[in-house]
Amino acid sequence: MTTLHAARSTGSRSGRPPHGSPGGPAAWLRDLAMGARFAVTGGREGWFRTALSAIGVGIGVAVLLLACSAPTVLDAWHGREKARENLGQMHEPRASDRTVRYAQADTTFHGEPVRGRLVRPDGAHPPVPPGIAHLPGPGEMVVSPALRALLAAPDSAPLRARLDYKVVGTIGDSGLLGPQELTFVAWLDDRSAGEAYRISRFGKIFDPQPPSARLVLLTVLACVVLLMPVVVFIGTAVRFGGDRREARLAALRLVGADIPTTRRIAAGEAVVGAALGLAAGLLIFLAGRQAVGAVTLWGVNVFPADVVPSPGLAALVAVLVPAASVLVTLFAQRAVTAEPLGVVRNRPVRRRRLGWRLALPLTGLALLLSSAWAPQAPDGWFPVVRLALGAALLLLGVTALLPWLVEAVVARLRGGPVAWQLTVRRLQLDSGAAHRAVSGITVAVAGALALHMVFTTYQAGYAQAYEESASRPVIQLSGSTASWGQARDALTTLRRTSGVTWAHGTVRAPAGREGDRGTRDADGYRSVQTAMVTVGDCAELRRKARIGSCRDGDVFVAKDRGGRATDPAFVRPGVRLNLNPPEGYEETGPPRPWTVPDTARRVQTVRHPGEDLPGDVLATPGALPTGRLQAPTTELLVGYDKARESDAVERIRTVAFRVNPGLRELSAVDNPHDRQYDGLRTALFLGSVIVLLLIGAGLIVSTVEQLRERRRLLSVLDAFGTRRATMGWSLLWQTAIPVALGLALAVTAGLGLGAVLLTLSGAEVHLDGAVIAGVAGSAGGVVLLVTLLSLPPLWRMMRPDGLRTE
Repeated sequence: MTTLHAARSTGSRSGRPPHGSPGGPAAWLRDLAMGARFAVTGGREGWFRTALSAIGVGIGVAVLLLACSAPTVLDAWHGREKARENLGQMHEPRASDRTVRYAQADTTFHGEPVRGRLVRPDGAHPPVPPGIAHLPGPGEMVVSPALRALLAAPDSAPLRARLDYKVVGTIGDSGLLGPQELTFVAWLDDRSAGEAYRISRFGKIFDPQPPSARLVLLTVLACVVLLMPVVVFIGTAVRFGGDRREARLAALRLVGADIPTTRRIAAGEAVVGAALGLAAGLLIFLAGRQAVGAVTLWGVNVFPADVVPSPGLAALVAVLVPAASVLVTLFAQRAVTAEPLGVVRNRPVRRRRLGWRLALPLTGLALLLSSAWAPQAPDGWFPVVRLALGAALLLLGVTALLPWLVEAVVARLRGGPVAWQLTVRRLQLDSGAAHRAVSGITVAVAGALALHMVFTTYQAGYAQAYEESASRPVIQLSGSTASWGQARDALTTLRRTSGVTWAHGTVRAPAGREGDRGTRDADGYRSVQTAMVTVGDCAELRRKARIGSCRDGDVFVAKDRGGRATDPAFVRPGVRLNLNPPEGYEETGPPRPWTVPDTARRVQTVRHPGEDLPGDVLATPGALPTGRLQAPTTELLVGYDKARESDAVERIRTVAFRVNPGLRELSAVDNPHDRQYDGLRTALFLGSVIVLLLIGAGLIVSTVEQLRERRRLLSVLDAFGTRRATMGWSLLWQTAIPVALGLALAVTAGLGLGAVLLTLSGAEVHLDGAVIAGVAGSAGGVVLLVTLLSLPPLWRMMRPDGLRTE
């Protein structure tokens, strides 16, 4: 059934033709229903246009639903993080039947962080973290499913040797941040006793710190860059097949429909596409969120069940997407006059004005640059809104500039081969369909390049930091110790480890001036002026200062600490120090006086790159037993063979964990950001390619429909002897010119936006030429694909019989 027949039969069944003044809501509903019917009829071509529009809207809806899920994802992620942790209570509880000793035992295996916690209950009813039925006993541990699988892997022998506990259980989902998290809870033995503190509950309570300027910048940019292309893309998808829709409206005019009626019918057709798009978007979202658990981005991994759109935001999407579809369709009808006899003519088009189009990106740029007046972390909603609005206006300005740019460029093109002249003349007469489809490419590529540029620059900063750290093959370890003998045994064990070239270490602790009780702040924290006491044998102290002759029992006083002067009235030979300074929220107990011997020599300290300050007082174990110090900490430095880096590093970590599971690795050996950056770059590139392919499908539909409209003209050209190759090249250039101009504008805008944002954050600008070339190459491939798929319809229409008429 043709469009004309469908319109006539619909009018006859209703008893009145579909024209005249609107008859109230009933007539409006009838017109909308007719438009809905046209959307789902018309054979394979009609279904293909509707399906393509629904898929385009569906992808946009899926991204919007994912964005609407961000609040619930973050709430669930942070909620589980706080529920299972306790960083220490302001007033440590006394030992009881309901308390537990608790310590951290994090480690790393081949760049993957492994979260470890050690527990030892004080009684029969200790608190238990979420996801665990009961606490492990001596020599036991419970692990996450991902860690259990990693321990069972054939190449995880070093990790199995490190975590030499008996696995007695699995941590449930309520105790994990995500399905891929590597974590364990094990028994706390005497090796880590100095690292432990007592708690009476699980559940972290803290005052949230204001986000850094870099974090706010990334968050706002990601939201704008991801959502702006979605909005533009939905508007582009709604207009897929617009030429055929306008032809149908012209047929309706022939049976008596007026212009308002045709617009309501077009709105009904758009609503169907949007409704199908909502359904498709929901299905894409539900299918895609099942893969969320396999994705870890910047250390964040969540459960699929956490990805639930906020009801209010989801309802807003369900209302705004159909409304936007109708508005875009009605806006498109303003520039079209549908006349009877199947003729659709554009109204006289005025030359596009540059003023208001240029005002959009300039306003956005001004808003972004105004943030330079306050480069510190944003405080309040206004700086965030200014940043988001500036980025949005800059990206929106790209789509506004594209029609003017295409028109301005093709208006100045002259001469050339026949195929080129046909292309130029066609674009000069009507470039609207071309730039409408390409606008989706433009804003998507511009946003992706800006986001990618920011991440590339930050990644370069991480890479430089890790490169500087890796230039010295050294691992720095820090943790509590009971005595200098324990630290010496650890050094001996590390020196015997295969791949280790050297190992050094000392014991450090603070000391205050005798009689100094300090001052308390508003929160009750007591602070005192302290000096650093370093204890080690003569060989270790020689690395810290030029001490000359030395034997056990000697004490030295630093002249300076790597260039920072020491108070001579405080630290000097003969002064009495308090080895238990009253610092912190709790009372530390009675003072532990110790006198710096009068025979202590003043020495010049030596500061090694990447190491801590040598200290104010340097003492041998015979002069100052470490048992008298308050919370003594051992600082270990281990050099390893660069040629055997991977194996040596893992062996050092295993030995250190066996010495004291609570030892913390302070050096940056592995760079986890490289893998995350590669994943992000791949995701951005694939997303850009998918958008390009979908826009390419829309270009194919639009091109074929335009060919149908011009089939009589094509027949005339064929009758005059125009070669098919000439028309094929003409078709190629008709697609390539708008895409090339759109990509040029997108690359310029994307790199400009990225450069401005990086300048505001104080970072150097880095470009990734591979991604830019990949996106440009993908766009070129889309142009070729559109041309190749459009050639068969073109050749079918270049026949002399197309000149026949009735």
